[in-house]
Amino acid sequence: MAVHRREVRARVYGHVQGVGFRLWARGEATNLGLAGWVRNEADGSVTTQIAGLDEAVSTMIERLWKGPPEASVSKVDVEELATGNAFVGFRIVA
Repeated sequence: MAVHRREVRARVYGHVQGVGFRLWARGEATNLGLAGWVRNEADGSVTTQIAGLDEAVSTMIERLWKGPPEASVSKVDVEELATGNAFVGFRIVA
């Protein structure tokens, strides 16, 4: 069975800053075996780039729609990227 990798950049909108979204995203991504990063944006959104097995990336995208308990997500824009970034682990960036 072939292993399919996927990499995406997702921008999450709504009440997603000041609610522990980045810490939550790092935990979810780590539990799914994903690599990449997450950061707050000046407009109040959160951007994340995630890479890993296709099924795990799809699961993470679904989870982004919910977020942590205090979040209220209104929109998630997902951009498919060419795979190949050599991310190690999942980190919160400034």
